[in-house]
Amino acid sequence: MPLNFDSSRFGPLEIDADAVIEFPAGLIGLGGAKYALVATDPDAPFAWLHSVEDAEIALPVTNPWLHYADYSVELSDADTERIGARNPGELDVWVTVRAASELADFSCNLRAPIVVSKGRGHQVINEAPDAPVRAPLFPEPAAVQAA
Repeated sequence: MPLNFDSSRFGPLEIDADAVIEFPAGLIGLGGAKYALVATDPDAPFAWLHSVEDAEIALPVTNPWLHYADYSVELSDADTERIGARNPGELDVWVTVRAASELADFSCNLRAPIVVSKGRGHQVINEAPDAPVRAPLFPEPAAVQAA
């Protein structure tokens, strides 16, 4: 069954109602509990985690492994239990993207990934010691930095 909602970025949208992700604890700093992933191109590396309840709320997100091959997510026992997925293959992991006027200033929040399993989403704290809040998304090549 389709679900229609408005977007301040994309206008009226229609998605399959089964595509709604429920966030029982919400998202850090945002209201609402129902979101959907919206992609303008299914092959694009970025999507929007868009509230289906508020046309103004949409976060740019990406799959972290497209940009950080060695990224890992380590969850506390409490988060693992709350998510309820025993197999990592049952999880989709997204990280929020911080856009800026210059590509060099774009970053991803690797410390607070969004984990989705069976239609339920949870923003968790990544216990991995090397997961920064602002990881450069487009780091300058080493040759440019050395110059």
